[in-house]
Amino acid sequence: MNPDIKAINDKIEQESAFVDNIISEVAKVIVGQNYMVERLLIGLLSNGHILLEGVPGLAKTLTVKTLSQTIKTKFQRIQFTPDLLPADLLGTLIYNQKEAEFTTKKGPIFSNLILADEINRSPAKVQSALLEAMQERQVTIGDNTFKLEDPFLVLATQNPIEQEGTYPLPEAQVDRFMLKLSVGYPGKDEELEIMRRQTRIQSEDAQPVITPQELIRARDVVKEVYMDEKIEKYIVDIVFATREPEQYGLQEIKPLLNYGASPRATIFLAQAARAHAFLRRRGYVTPEDVRAIGLDVMRHRVILSYEAEAEEVSAEDLVRKVLNRVEVP
Repeated sequence: MNPDIKAINDKIEQESAFVDNIISEVAKVIVGQNYMVERLLIGLLSNGHILLEGVPGLAKTLTVKTLSQTIKTKFQRIQFTPDLLPADLLGTLIYNQKEAEFTTKKGPIFSNLILADEINRSPAKVQSALLEAMQERQVTIGDNTFKLEDPFLVLATQNPIEQEGTYPLPEAQVDRFMLKLSVGYPGKDEELEIMRRQTRIQSEDAQPVITPQELIRARDVVKEVYMDEKIEKYIVDIVFATREPEQYGLQEIKPLLNYGASPRATIFLAQAARAHAFLRRRGYVTPEDVRAIGLDVMRHRVILSYEAEAEEVSAEDLVRKVLNRVEVP
């Protein structure tokens, strides 16, 4: 084995000890949902925002809240509603009569972990204010610009079944999210355990097991995870196959696509693949890491044509075809 990789493996072994602790603490409250918990950890380790989509009652909000309890950090839950204003999120200037001057009152965005609950319930102005803070990691109130603390992570939820009274996020803004998770129903045994837990008199809470400093240190180790040039080219091929499908023997999907994935997809695929390898205690990325997170990185980055919608073909179907067709190194 390459001595550098061995050194990275040793470092990962040391810095990833908290992962099992987080998973066991979250499991005290959340039944199952291993896919969602692992992807949230990938977002934390890659410094990428996450959009969770699923019908109500699947513990999206509870999972994010529980995860925040395992980190000794500030957490804010913001319930998005149609009457919410950008100032409610970012903060505003308040006139102090005694001092005869304006003072800044910071909003709930000044936290480390933000849960934007039902983000598609608020108008475009509020969504834009949040997405700008996500991208720039700073907020301007009046003439003053304030840097947001590190770590700063937005975990947003949206309900896909209701269209009335909602404001769907524009494609260009959804692109700011590193991962878009599709949260499914629990199995029979899991649902039975959920019912039993919820009817108990006393429920357990997750305890803090990691500090923000330890998380930032783990992120630095994730950046060191080795990625071979073949894997880098494989990632670029996956993204290019959504833009120029005919070059990869995917002529049949060309009429179904209006636009392929953006360069953010390439960047986020590489970052998320490294974090996935880190969670597997590996100092190098394999094609399986890329394939494992490919759907979550890409599903919201391919824009379908009317033909695809008419044929009831989803973005996930197209991404799966790409992942199955592009040659694995």
